Amino acid sequence: MSLAKQNIEQLVELCKSGNQFAQLEVYNRYYKAMYNVSYRIVKDSFEAEDIMQDAFLSAFTKLDTLHDTVTFGSWLKRIVINKSIYNYKKSHKYQNVPYDDVAFKMEQADDGIPSDYEYTNVKAQTVLDTLNSLKESYRVALTLHLIEGYDYEEISDIMDMSYANCRTTISRAKASLRQKLQPQVEH
Repeated sequence: MSLAKQNIEQLVELCKSGNQFAQLEVYNRYYKAMYNVSYRIVKDSFEAEDIMQDAFLSAFTKLDTLHDTVTFGSWLKRIVINKSIYNYKKSHKYQNVPYDDVAFKMEQADDGIPSDYEYTNVKAQTVLDTLNSLKESYRVALTLHLIEGYDYEEISDIMDMSYANCRTTISRAKASLRQKLQPQVEH
């Protein structure tokens, strides 16, 4: 049977035995999704690609630690998210954004949405742009929760914070996002 017709469990078992063709097939099945996950966190195409490839290397070298091959996709996604958050924090640790730059970007985000628009009709790109204007912890928490679909417990583990702090952060992030979208809906 060709590798393209095998399910992921069979491919992972072949990868564990060092089959490079199986590794390539797994890579081809997952690389776009893993790139998108990383890109949503680091906001840099080249960095996201490096992280994604590094995550695949880590995954292939640590396949023996994966106990249930059915969970390979979520296991790989967790590796990508952890590496993305680590790299994002490392590259933005000392970067300060002047208030004027943030205010200028917010003014540019207003694209003349009619006053009868409702939240559900706001363009997805406007929502994503507004999400990106939130402070780092809010942006990452909302991305993991709303876009990636992680629950509070998983996010608290990923972001290394308490469960209660995670819930509070996500609640405040949603309120901040609503507040920033409100003027665009009212125009």
